[in-house]
Amino acid sequence: MTDAGVRLLAAALAIGLGAIGPALGIGMLAAKAMEALGRNPEAEGAIRGNLILGLAFAEAIAIYALVVALIIKFV
Repeated sequence: MTDAGVRLLAAALAIGLGAIGPALGIGMLAAKAMEALGRNPEAEGAIRGNLILGLAFAEAIAIYALVVALIIKFV
């Protein structure tokens, strides 16, 4: 396998495995937020604010994985 092939494989693994955790986290966050809204609709503002904050943190991890994959591929 050539150096370019190894880089492409490493970049694909980095973003592929790096996106699994945030995807599961975002799914669980959304599910629990919907469950909490069903139980207590009056707390919608607080739930939404915490949900958006949690989604941003989870998505940041996926962005870090993308940056690492791009560094592996192009550097």
